[in-house]
Amino acid sequence: MHGHGHGHGHGHGWRWRLLRPHSHDVADQVDDHMIASRLGLRTLYGSFAVLLLTALAQAGVVWISGSAALLADTLHNAVDALSSIPIAIAFLLARRAASQRFPYGYGRAEDLAGLLVVALIGVSAALAVITSTRQLLAAQEVAALPVVAAAALVGFAGNEFVARWRISVGRRIGSAALIADGLHARTDGFTSLAVLVAVAGAALGWHWVDPVIGLLVAVAIGLVFLGAARQVFARLLDAADPSQTEAARRDVLAVPGVLAVEELRLRWSGHGQLAELTVVLAPETSLVAAHRIAHQVEQAARRAVPRLLRAQVHIHPCGATEPATGQQGHRVSS
Repeated sequence: MHGHGHGHGHGHGWRWRLLRPHSHDVADQVDDHMIASRLGLRTLYGSFAVLLLTALAQAGVVWISGSAALLADTLHNAVDALSSIPIAIAFLLARRAASQRFPYGYGRAEDLAGLLVVALIGVSAALAVITSTRQLLAAQEVAALPVVAAAALVGFAGNEFVARWRISVGRRIGSAALIADGLHARTDGFTSLAVLVAVAGAALGWHWVDPVIGLLVAVAIGLVFLGAARQVFARLLDAADPSQTEAARRDVLAVPGVLAVEELRLRWSGHGQLAELTVVLAPETSLVAAHRIAHQVEQAARRAVPRLLRAQVHIHPCGATEPATGQQGHRVSS
């Protein structure tokens, strides 16, 4: 019983059985994954269209007004629209079936897309700094102030709509990249409102206010960059929620026949999580009983861990000798 990884099979193999908590039917979990991908893609396509239209409308106003603050906001909106492209590609890749070359599937493509999103946020912050600094040094006047104010309100409305959409869907399907993109859009909305301050300053003859607001927008973008980078890199480095790990350990320990839980690990892959754990059973436990307990362990872990796709369960008898070292291990204290 040393290596119970559910490699024995009832026709479909252990990977099929582990995907479904109370039966050996994988169809429901596959459907959930496909629905998540389709929902994510619809969100990306729709938000891309909204932000692109918003950025184009603002770009026209920048052309006639020369506002550095609005230019910074427009650049940010344009980059936010473009960031939908790598995430959409990642969602499409994630729908491909696992292969011998990529046995865990293509879920991590979404994490790589998150890196591109972070890079785009950084680029937009740098462009905002450059353009605002140039205008501050040139002391350029801003024209068509009422139109600039209207463009700022359009930018806020478009970004807040997209932010709510992306964050809601991202949380529903477990997409860190989509949530990060939604937070990015929300910050864009508030920076759009900051353009109104630039309009007020220009109306009072304070021409320096517009480029200063542009610089402040760049700072706000930089803060989003740091937050998004922290979240995306946590996924890339397989960061796990300690509370979920402890909840899984507690629920698995409650399974009859389980004496101890060792080496419980969780990590994300795309929209779902993967688990690896070792459970210790009494040495007299039969193979049939160990098989039944392993299935109960899987179900317990799935109840405790949101969006758990697979659980690799390793069974070890209490007090058994390790073949590699000849030492006894897995003792359970009373």
